[in-house]
Amino acid sequence: MTTTATAMSQVRHRDLAQMLQDRRRAMQSEVQSRIRHARTDGRNEVLDESEHSEADIQDDIEFALIQMKAETVGHIDAALVRLEAGEYGYCSECRSEIAERRLRALPFAARCTACEDQRERGDARARRLAESRRGAATLLSDLGGR
Repeated sequence: MTTTATAMSQVRHRDLAQMLQDRRRAMQSEVQSRIRHARTDGRNEVLDESEHSEADIQDDIEFALIQMKAETVGHIDAALVRLEAGEYGYCSECRSEIAERRLRALPFAARCTACEDQRERGDARARRLAESRRGAATLLSDLGGR
């Protein structure tokens, strides 16, 4: 690697590390804020059944959001480990460089857009196949029960 390429690589590494750390701090702060808010959001007022049900739904949504944000922090932590190992920013499938735009949008991306699209198509095919097998099994059990 030339001196210029090495310097560019170091700058990219530093920029990506800063982006990941900034995103992690922001996400962690949001998780902590939501948890604090959930703890202090004591419902001392008397609620009727409908209001209580709506409050439970809101609590479930808030918990799901906290869980998703916490998982994102975990994904960013894994990306930081990949960065230190020299693997961050490269597709885990084809080893090509992941576009910076994609990394800025999804900082913990482990695959390039093309490989991710291919994986998602494969997952969709597997789901359709599983659904068709369940449907066939249901049909057979319905026919067998007659």
